[in-house]
Amino acid sequence: MNTSILIDISQLRVGMYIQLDVGWMHHPFPVSSFRVASQEQIATLRALNLTQVRYIPSRSDPLPAGVPEPEAAEPESAAPQAQPAAIPEELAVRQRRLALEIQKQELEACDRRFGEATRSYLQITEVVAGQPDQARALGQALVDGCVSELLSNGDSVIRLLSEDVGVRGALHPVNVMVVTLLLGKALGLENRQLGELGMAALLHDLGKLALPHHVAEPYAHLSPAELARYESHVGESVAQAERMGLPVPVVTAIAQHHERADGSGFPLRLLGEDLGRYGQMLALVNRYDRLCNPAHGTDALTPHEALSVMFAQLKAQFDPVILGAFIRMMGVYPPGSIVQLVNDRYAIVVSVNSSRPLRPRVVVHDPSVPKEQALILDLETVPELGIRRSLRPAQLPREALDYLSPRQRVCYFFERAVGLTPGREVAA
Repeated sequence: MNTSILIDISQLRVGMYIQLDVGWMHHPFPVSSFRVASQEQIATLRALNLTQVRYIPSRSDPLPAGVPEPEAAEPESAAPQAQPAAIPEELAVRQRRLALEIQKQELEACDRRFGEATRSYLQITEVVAGQPDQARALGQALVDGCVSELLSNGDSVIRLLSEDVGVRGALHPVNVMVVTLLLGKALGLENRQLGELGMAALLHDLGKLALPHHVAEPYAHLSPAELARYESHVGESVAQAERMGLPVPVVTAIAQHHERADGSGFPLRLLGEDLGRYGQMLALVNRYDRLCNPAHGTDALTPHEALSVMFAQLKAQFDPVILGAFIRMMGVYPPGSIVQLVNDRYAIVVSVNSSRPLRPRVVVHDPSVPKEQALILDLETVPELGIRRSLRPAQLPREALDYLSPRQRVCYFFERAVGLTPGREVAA
């Protein structure tokens, strides 16, 4: 049984599972029941002027040796009527507003950087034919900026972006660049290597500029002649890269971005031993993005489904080390996945710490909290709220679907893995 007792706030310890007997507007935490994860959370609780908290021993971590079991502040039978004393509502509301403002600023910063990157890519496409040197400089500036930011972050959070972020025609190359750089960092690539990998990822589809729009879509219904024309974009991209004077490793990766380790790719049907590391990484991320964000006429997979398909059905197409690193980096439930928690609540995964991928951050459907007021919940701080299963958006009740607003197009950026709001601390 989950029997609870009221204890004095002075007895609170990290690892205790507590229940706050106040409404969501009276405290700044994403949920009212959680396991205390840090001294910072305890300090926040004390700042609310709480004198007592409800403690649930059966759901708490074992107390350290020699630490006595907390004493009840009053008989269990009277606990349901007890109310915390002197709760400064204005302070709690102010803290929650601050947490929400930080959330908003973090998302806006990622959206802004991704949007700027898409506009830079469009500049490249506008000048590459007549001014290849300028196109190279623009691409190098964009990639170098991303690499510098990524390397200065330490641990990075992979962040789901807003629905309408960026310029439509540049979403795919920029998304592939961002995720490929994250994968390169996860595999231990150095600054120069990341720069080469990022350039290949950003520019891999430049050859599509010469194709008619309906042929440039890889999964449209194409005739054999149109399919051959589509596949020719790889050679066109290589020619553009050579005109820009890009290094051989970059050009080679661009040439291999549709090849597969089992020989099922194109244009040369190369096998794994013939493929470079950059090319294999780029091909994997390119495939993932197309599964999540297909061209018109094809059903999109959720990020969780895309990873599952790549691992269960397409595993032979990719280098096992690179695929394993990618799955560890993205987590079992990548950002954008719709999930059901073990308490049956629905949630959307909004970010994953690439060094702690099994405990993502989510927004939980809570009808008692307006969706614009919902705080991000770090599942690392509430391990009892694990994920039970992944869902497709169509499986959600209408009210949960409206609340969580699954993205029709999944785009990512990265941010420093630092917890800034109560309930979102990153464990050391």
